Amino acid sequence: MSLVIRSSRVGKKGERKFRIVVKEKRSRRDGNSVEVLGWYEKGKNGGKQINKERYDYWVSQGAIPSIAIEKIA
Repeated sequence: MSLVIRSSRVGKKGERKFRIVVKEKRSRRDGNSVEVLGWYEKGKNGGKQINKERYDYWVSQGAIPSIAIEKIA
């Protein structure tokens, strides 16, 4: 099982809100995830919140973060 740390889109149509999740590489973008690590919102009023302990744990277990998530974390 190959795991990745990537974003999953949430919210209303047109909003740029994402959850940071750990999921299987072959699953759909908004499909089931193993664990939710945090969230972020794009834009000038955007914010972010990431559980850094769990992020580091999953990276140590072999989960590969996407390029966008590496920039955020």
